[in-house]
Amino acid sequence: MSNRRTQSGFTLIELMIVIAIMGILLTLAIPSFVGAIKHAREAALKEDLQTIRTAIDTYTMDKQKGPQSLDDLVQAGYLKQIPEDPMTRSTDTWVTDTSDAMYSLDETDPGITDVHSGSSETGSDGQPYSSW
Repeated sequence: MSNRRTQSGFTLIELMIVIAIMGILLTLAIPSFVGAIKHAREAALKEDLQTIRTAIDTYTMDKQKGPQSLDDLVQAGYLKQIPEDPMTRSTDTWVTDTSDAMYSLDETDPGITDVHSGSSETGSDGQPYSSW
């Protein structure tokens, strides 16, 4: 008979190796994860800008005047609600461009002509989000 007891479990070396492997995998995965999130937000921003710009153009053609605020688009039913800016995570940070120029012969009043993100960050293409 043997006096040794069998012990089950992991040694300290085995645990350190597993933790080191997990650390290496996390070091590789986190930048990809952060990049994927940024790419998704940029795609959402492009889609939101396109939606708002289409609503502005449609409103202007239908009403023969530009909207005076983004809320006009919601009140008139061209947007269900003002989308949240994915970069600033707020609906209040959209920056609108207003022009006195008339874009149609039928247009009676100028108004909002374009919209941009209120973020001061730079996109993956090197351009600031506020210029998209």
